[in-house]
Amino acid sequence: MVVCVPVTTEGLVDPRWGRADRVAITEVTGDGIGAWQEYEVGWNALHDAGTEGSHHARVARFLKEHRVEAVMANHMGPPMVHMLERMGVKVLLGAIGDAREAAIGTIDSLST
Repeated sequence: MVVCVPVTTEGLVDPRWGRADRVAITEVTGDGIGAWQEYEVGWNALHDAGTEGSHHARVARFLKEHRVEAVMANHMGPPMVHMLERMGVKVLLGAIGDAREAAIGTIDSLST
């Protein structure tokens, strides 16, 4: 499953999903995580540059372009959760610490 997680430059889970500077995309399987690609998305600067709807559309476009099936984050607002769920993207909240370790920890959640 293709998972997206907000990350800091230190490799930790960024507590800000909708205002993340960068995110990582990885393939999570029963064997662990595959390739790990980080992207500078700049959602922190772009968040207030328009309407909430335009920001959500920006996030949705990125996720669709990368075929993301699940988002792992510390927290996010109910409108974002609603949008992601309507897109068919699984939302996994409460992630903290090392981003790669957190991604590995989602394997059980994703298999159910």
